[in-house]
Order: sequence, then structure tokens, then C-alpha cells
Amino acid sequence: MLYGSECWAVKQQQLHKMNVADMRMLRWMCGKTRKDRIKNIEIQIQVGVAPIDTKIREGRLRWFGHLQRRLTNAPTRKLDSIETVEIRRGRGRPKLTWDALIMRDLNGLKSSPSIALNRAQWKSLIHVADPS
Repeated sequence: MLYGSECWAVKQQQLHKMNVADMRMLRWMCGKTRKDRIKNIEIQIQVGVAPIDTKIREGRLRWFGHLQRRLTNAPTRKLDSIETVEIRRGRGRPKLTWDALIMRDLNGLKSSPSIALNRAQWKSLIHVADPS
């Protein structure tokens, strides 16, 4: 279900739908139903998986670290330096971008993008352990 999620700019509504689908699968694996009134966290601990939103954030930050460590002349790094043309925006809230989501994740971890250059430190910062 998380294939390619490293590049998604996931909205809260989409995240909620994925969380619901994930919990339905986990309950089905355990042979439990919602009528059994078992909390989601207890099901996740029983199966031994972390919440899906933290796993998505981990994958997104892992991919960001890969991009930061690439050479500056690599095609994926060249996209960062492209100047965007000022165009008139439509009405309403601006669309959530991947860059803005990465910055929000880094602010939540109280970190900066420069730490991504040290692979070992970056990996220990972003890793989410599965409960056991």
C-alpha cells in the first residue's frame, strides 16, 4: 500500500483513508472485528507494526536523504535549482508541495536538511521502530 509513497504530498484526508484501510487489514489478519472493541494501538502492537503515517514520513525523509546525498549535477538534484516562473495563482489555499511537507517533517523532528549528508546520523534520526 505504501509503494511510491516517498514522493507523495499526502493530505490529511488521504492519510486518514490509508489508516482506515490499514487497520481493516490488520484486524482481518488477527481475526478481530470492530465489534470486539479492541483499540487500534493494541492491534498494531499485537501484529508488530508501526502506524502508517509514521512509516510514510520515514519513507519520505529517507528518499529526501538520498536526494541530498546525490551529486549536484545529477538530474534529480538539477530539479531543485530550476527557477519557477511567477504565474497568477487561483483562488483558495495553495496546493501542498512535497518540499513544504519535507520542511514540516524536519521542523517536527527539530532538524535541518544539512544532517541528511551524514547518512548514519540521518538514519538514526528518521527511523521508526516497529513495536514488538
